[in-house]
Amino acid sequence: MNAELESVLESVRSIVPTLRENGVESENRGWILDENVELLEKAGVFRIAVPKRFGGLDFDLADQSKVIAEVARGCPSTGWVTFVWATSAWAATLYPDRAQEELFTEGSVRISSAFAPTGRLTPVEGGYRLTGSWRFNSGCRGAQWNFASAMLEHADGSLEEVMALLPMSDMTVVDDWKVSAGSGTGSATSSADDVFVPDYRVGRFEELLFSTTGGRSNGGADGREYGFVSEVMAAAAAVFIGIAKGAYDLFVERLPGRGITYTSWTDQTQHPLTQIQVATAANKITAAEALAGVWLELMQRRADAGEQLSLEEKAVVRGQTAFAAQLAKEAVEVLFNASGGSVIQRSVPLQRFHRDIQGFSLHALAQLNGNLEVQGRALLGLDPETPFL
Repeated sequence: MNAELESVLESVRSIVPTLRENGVESENRGWILDENVELLEKAGVFRIAVPKRFGGLDFDLADQSKVIAEVARGCPSTGWVTFVWATSAWAATLYPDRAQEELFTEGSVRISSAFAPTGRLTPVEGGYRLTGSWRFNSGCRGAQWNFASAMLEHADGSLEEVMALLPMSDMTVVDDWKVSAGSGTGSATSSADDVFVPDYRVGRFEELLFSTTGGRSNGGADGREYGFVSEVMAAAAAVFIGIAKGAYDLFVERLPGRGITYTSWTDQTQHPLTQIQVATAANKITAAEALAGVWLELMQRRADAGEQLSLEEKAVVRGQTAFAAQLAKEAVEVLFNASGGSVIQRSVPLQRFHRDIQGFSLHALAQLNGNLEVQGRALLGLDPETPFL
């Protein structure tokens, strides 16, 4: 493990108790506490995906995943926001150098992302005017920049999906994030009203998917061309694994001195069912991590060679990441169900880990059956029938 990675991980480990302690208040206000953001900034977390030429740490995907998982071990919502900001920072490296120079001026950056193309771009001299509204914009309350997916209408009337990069200060955030899971992510609705976006900060979605955007000096065999959707899916899986690890820690910490109500068992650790449940959860987490090692190795090998994953490989990554997330969710469910009635108290962090991982699993890109269908079609030699690869 390199020294920079170990330094970041050690810093994050040291703040895990604080992230957990801040969970209730973050949930109450619908956005993680400013202290969480400040602590992660100090730990160097917002530099992990920024290129070294801008003062970033430029960790590879496997190391980024370790950091994201460790943050999620402390607080699921903070882990989710970290994943969004990190993957968005990586996505910004697919834009022309001129855009990168604007975004990465500090060597650390927080970029939120809204992928549903619910905006509209109108061409003007030097760029476009952007108008639209985007729901579920995770991390927008603490972001400096934002990705906004939109439809661009060409002169012939055809429509093309693009992604515009604009300062968060050019957008309005609505206080409408009132949910039962992932409350701290602050995934509110954001909007833009006739905002100018220069052409170099607008990327064609098709080019972003295949890392073929022009005007940038990075790219090729630089070890960071992972493929847009695959990179996002892999990093998202790290959140699920981190949450499961955190839930495991919390469950084991609660066991000493706990009996089983209305039975003669005075020490839950001595009950065979508890032993089986702990082993089952641990094995599901280990299996998810092992599966992550498969896609991370493949993606890094392709990136180091300057090659794109094949469509079949991208489909397999989608299925594997969703399956690993499911294993992590199942591990949390086992631990939650073994925790007794007192676990539903809001002061007990485990119940929040349980609710958050349930909520995150409903995200469109995390849904198990849809991703397994894509993978299965590819394994059977069929067209995956989705552009999101």
